[in-house]
Amino acid sequence: MNRVENLLEDLRLHRGTLFPIVTRLRAMALASGPAITEEVKYGGILFASRTGFCGVFVYTNHVTLEFGDGSTLPDPHGVLAGKGKLRRHIRIDSEHDLEAKKVGDYINAARARSDAV
Repeated sequence: MNRVENLLEDLRLHRGTLFPIVTRLRAMALASGPAITEEVKYGGILFASRTGFCGVFVYTNHVTLEFGDGSTLPDPHGVLAGKGKLRRHIRIDSEHDLEAKKVGDYINAARARSDAV
């Protein structure tokens, strides 16, 4: 198994209720464009196209979708959180949040921005 598969297996065993959220986010990120790569870093899964565009991190009771340059992303649905200079994230508490918070729109926007660099 590679590092991503090892992390996913660990999450499945120890964070079972959050595992479906992680696998759906991963599928969305990988499907957002051609030649998407993934790696385990900082305890989460980071995704890149031309450059890194998002990461998925699991906490005790929720998952976050992190954007390193999130402050530059449009936020038409008002779901980006964070007040730092660059980073923004979306907190995901349930699978329902994936649609309700339009997570796919943000992943696609971040990937498109990565490709434009």
